[in-house]
Amino acid sequence: MTKANVTARLVGSAAEVGAAAWNACANPEGHPDPHPFTRYEFFEAVEESRSATPKTGWQPLHLVVERDGRVDGLMPLYVKSHSQGEYVFDHAWADALERAGGDYYPKLQACVPFTPVTGRRLLVAAGADPDTTRKTLLAAGAAAVRELKCSSLHITFPIEAEWRAAGETGYLRRTDRQFHWVNRGYASFDRFLTELSSSKRKNLKKERASVLEAGVEFDWLTGTGITEKHWDTFFRFYMDTGGRKWGRPYLTREFFSRVGESMPEQIVLILARRGKKHIAGALNFMGEGTLFGRHWGCTEFVPFLHFETCYYQAIDFAIARGLAKVEAGAQGEHKLLRGYQPVPVYSAHFIAHEGLRRAVANYLEQEREAVAENIQDLAAAGPFRKEK
Repeated sequence: MTKANVTARLVGSAAEVGAAAWNACANPEGHPDPHPFTRYEFFEAVEESRSATPKTGWQPLHLVVERDGRVDGLMPLYVKSHSQGEYVFDHAWADALERAGGDYYPKLQACVPFTPVTGRRLLVAAGADPDTTRKTLLAAGAAAVRELKCSSLHITFPIEAEWRAAGETGYLRRTDRQFHWVNRGYASFDRFLTELSSSKRKNLKKERASVLEAGVEFDWLTGTGITEKHWDTFFRFYMDTGGRKWGRPYLTREFFSRVGESMPEQIVLILARRGKKHIAGALNFMGEGTLFGRHWGCTEFVPFLHFETCYYQAIDFAIARGLAKVEAGAQGEHKLLRGYQPVPVYSAHFIAHEGLRRAVANYLEQEREAVAENIQDLAAAGPFRKEK
């Protein structure tokens, strides 16, 4: 796609875009606390480690907008041959199109592979016009669907402003919800507990005490404090739990070494230890004042160990570091009773097939209303003390 001195093209890897050009769009103001999942380093790690490759059903094909040879905008993009590892479920759409005689795959996915975290998906460099560049990316993405003979383009977990911009340019808009913990200036975990109702506060204390009584302690590892031995240990947890939960974990062992080397300052590895033996762990990333919980695993069962390792230790860390939020990943209403609050998350969808597009549009209109009501109901049923 070319217009005047503006060109949109597809490139086959993050490495082909290059770290400097990518990060100039991902972190245009050079902020010292960038979003970890828009950075070049994360995409380079997931691709070069053979976690996201054509063989695994994730063919990199990033969309780049250039003006006079300078990268003004970027949409991280993958050609998908399945709908795994996305966390926005469209299996029913695929079934409907294939029953009608069409092919849903391949499709295009604008996202961070295996990562249900909200962040910018229409990356714009400093000095470029944001509105114009976003519109160009959206238009070029729709054009790529037709040129590549794909069924659709799915932009998952964009920020709300991008979601609205996509809707204004003909994309269908979808909502879902996650559970995030918000730091209201707490000085300690106990101070946070004072805002919960009495019964919920007792429940959390009981769960934490149970893990402590089992003789479990925790190590917080960040930066260069995380060694290859620690990654070996965590990968064992990841493969054991991920293999039982998903059948095939997405990330290779090499991925963890790569992110550990390229972005160590944004990694928080929480390891649960009984004596000298580590028995569980949770991998977190941090940036933009948020701790993002990503992966967990264990090799021993201890009651409430998952809640403590993934949720309570994350809250402790966020309070200690003065972080504003903890995002605990996709799904899980059990997080609500542990102080994590429901918030909306977004996706936008360009569907080439007119019949399927009409059917999905009607469905999404009803779904958005249901999700909004669900968020209200969940918030009302949350664990916090009700104001009198």
